Amino acid sequence: MADPLPHSAAASPAPIPVAPSEAEWRAMSLDERERFLITVNDALGDPLRVMTEGRPHKRAKARVVDMLGLHFKAMGRVIYVAEEMAAVYPGEPTFSPDVLAVLDVEQPEDDRRMAWVVVDEGRGLDFVLEVLHRGDRKKDLVDNVERYASLGIAEYFIYDWGKQQLHGYRLEGSDATRYQRIVPQAGRYHSRVLDLDLVLQGGSLRFYQGMGELIGSEELIDRLTGMVESLESKAEQAEAKAAQAQSEAAQAQSKVEDALASSRENVLAFLAARQFAIDDEIRAQVLECDDLVLLARWLARTLSATSTREVFEP
Repeated sequence: MADPLPHSAAASPAPIPVAPSEAEWRAMSLDERERFLITVNDALGDPLRVMTEGRPHKRAKARVVDMLGLHFKAMGRVIYVAEEMAAVYPGEPTFSPDVLAVLDVEQPEDDRRMAWVVVDEGRGLDFVLEVLHRGDRKKDLVDNVERYASLGIAEYFIYDWGKQQLHGYRLEGSDATRYQRIVPQAGRYHSRVLDLDLVLQGGSLRFYQGMGELIGSEELIDRLTGMVESLESKAEQAEAKAAQAQSEAAQAQSKVEDALASSRENVLAFLAARQFAIDDEIRAQVLECDDLVLLARWLARTLSATSTREVFEP
């Protein structure tokens, strides 16, 4: 039986594969390429490598991708955005940015990409965002600043979640190989690639286009739920007011009916008291009258009229 591995060796994550050269990649069969990408994803997704991320790290990345995806879809902009996708540059150690973006590349609903392979895509990444939580600070804040610039990635942002700091870098010029720091304006770091401002606000990373803030799916659902609840509440209030109005109208109608009935009875009673003749035709005329003003006129006439005819004459 072989001796057990030393603890340090057993706890080491899988080594990061180096991508083949462009010529080597083109010479590989589809099966060979797929096996290589599986190896890449297994290495980059090794639990020993990612176990220190924590939920804040994961939530921050997912929220960024969600917000950007919703925004670009709504704006009709063609930008490819992905979270933790392996980037394969020829002859370079593979890496997996927290968030990557590439301009003018469609994002299909059923994206089949296993990785962003520069040789196949014909271009590299335009934008990278790394969320620094409890990982390797030197890698994100120093090493990647040099590496991403040398790979030609136009913009690189680091969201230092623990310290609530934001760092931005940009290649100035098509031939540049070293980043220039992005100087914030009123606390905003502008991304030319995304045409958005990155802002730290309320303990989280937020994106703005002008004065408008981007929102994610959860916030959108919350807002829509609030709108629906508000509409339902207004509908219930309107229904209650309509019911109240209907009740008041019914009460008013009942009062009118009571007043009509009382007025009819009074007209017939006063006619009888004056001993005026009340035949079936007169009785029907009084009982079928729905005009309170006319009934009041008839009632007044019973006091001074000398005959039934005088009471009901036009």
